[in-house]
Amino acid sequence: MFSPDEKTLKYIKNGPLITDNLTARSIKLYADGALGSRGALLKEPYRDDPKNRGLNLLADSTYDTYSKACLEYGFQLNTHCIGDSANSRILQLYANSLQEMNDLRWRIEHAQVVSKEDLHFFKEYGIIPSVQPVHATSDAPWAAERLGNERIQEAYSYSSLLNQLGILALGTDFPVERISPIENFYAAVFRKNRFGEPVEGFLPEEALSREEAIRGMTIWAALASFEEERKGSLEVGKRADFIIIDRDIMKVSEENVVKAEIIDTYISGEKVSPN
Repeated sequence: MFSPDEKTLKYIKNGPLITDNLTARSIKLYADGALGSRGALLKEPYRDDPKNRGLNLLADSTYDTYSKACLEYGFQLNTHCIGDSANSRILQLYANSLQEMNDLRWRIEHAQVVSKEDLHFFKEYGIIPSVQPVHATSDAPWAAERLGNERIQEAYSYSSLLNQLGILALGTDFPVERISPIENFYAAVFRKNRFGEPVEGFLPEEALSREEAIRGMTIWAALASFEEERKGSLEVGKRADFIIIDRDIMKVSEENVVKAEIIDTYISGEKVSPN
């Protein structure tokens, strides 16, 4: 298990670091491993490995140390949770630390398998789910083998997660996954990888709308890191970080969304990648 790092704790005591191009105001902990390697911590054994429930990587003492430090010095606490047991445990620990609804914006990173009975914690304690739509489509070929047909229904539940707090931060988990914003948008809305698979979409009932996906990649992602006043939308006074693409992905057909190409990239209003 991970143990507290004195250098990290010393850094936290200095308070958040915020510059024009870098914000360091969160600590990431790891509650479990990955689903693909059967390291995600599950409430019941893996369907394809009946003697295994995954890995518990976070000691209570480590969590207590970092959660207290984050509360005292104004840092976010973000915890990697893949399995339903890891998500359940950390959500309960968050609730015990936070005690009530708040604007501290602590996050659950990945939130891949969350039991229905645990979803309420997000809404009741202001906990933000931070997910990566491309994980769902890259895991689709084998995820049901790990979880079984019943438990898979509680996995990659992006629409259900969004319905709790009204906020869902979307990322790519690069370099684990490809960094393409187009592929991430496509996976969020159509639940398919860049090759259009699976044809019927993976757990399509948990798909996001196009507007929800765009918000998740922009203003909600900014809000999830306390940067909504600086980025996440095109408004006077904000940084003007944006891309220009060759078609309107909010209107074109499904097959044309994934074919979209980025023409230009701007950072703080400056063009950084000429065509």
